[in-house]
Amino acid sequence: MRVVSLVPSLTEAVALTLPGVLVGATDWCTHPAGLDVARVGGSKYPDLDRVRALRPDVVLLNVEENRLADAEALRAAGVPVRVTYPRTVPDALSELAELLTELGALAEPDWLGEARRAWADPPRLAPERRAVVPVWRRPWVVLGTDTFAGDMLRRLGVVNAYDEQSERYPRPSLAELHGERPELVVLPDEPYRFTTDDGPEAFPGVPCALVSGRHLTWYGPSLAEAPALLADQLSRPVLAG
Repeated sequence: MRVVSLVPSLTEAVALTLPGVLVGATDWCTHPAGLDVARVGGSKYPDLDRVRALRPDVVLLNVEENRLADAEALRAAGVPVRVTYPRTVPDALSELAELLTELGALAEPDWLGEARRAWADPPRLAPERRAVVPVWRRPWVVLGTDTFAGDMLRRLGVVNAYDEQSERYPRPSLAELHGERPELVVLPDEPYRFTTDDGPEAFPGVPCALVSGRHLTWYGPSLAEAPALLADQLSRPVLAG
């Protein structure tokens, strides 16, 4: 089995579970550390010639991470693709188990069992906090309805102010974000790298929780430690003047 992954979280999952199976990954596949495989460009614009040259038995993609055009081009070239699209924690755990079995895993990896246990009874904010969750700025983009990261936050006691919107990633103005009167602003460090100096200043007087984007958006081995880590980060917001 020769696998190329265009999804960073799946790269980590496959590399840790099935050493030697992965032959290619994107430039953004940073985990596990020291991963020594061919690089094929970015997730959004991979070099498909490089992908094909690796003679993969399957290429792993995700609906949100990758472009439909690349999936179709690979299929047209006769390259099998496997597309994932989890929108809840249970979906992610199930899809990971199915995918790893398809790729040759004979048993569920320890990290996946740890993730199931961690999410069976995750820590929660008490009381719950109504929040806005920007994932980009210039323009502002926030988590809306039916997203994996939104489901993770809900299980940790965060009530997403945009969860009832028809869009999965609304683009409200900053004034509209203020108009929601959030009790908390959740600022991940990816895909946009919010920091103490870039993000909180836009929400003066509102507690801002800076959280790990990898643990909020990746579905793979990071799921095992995500509940405890995110709960800790959510409970220690910073306050801009």
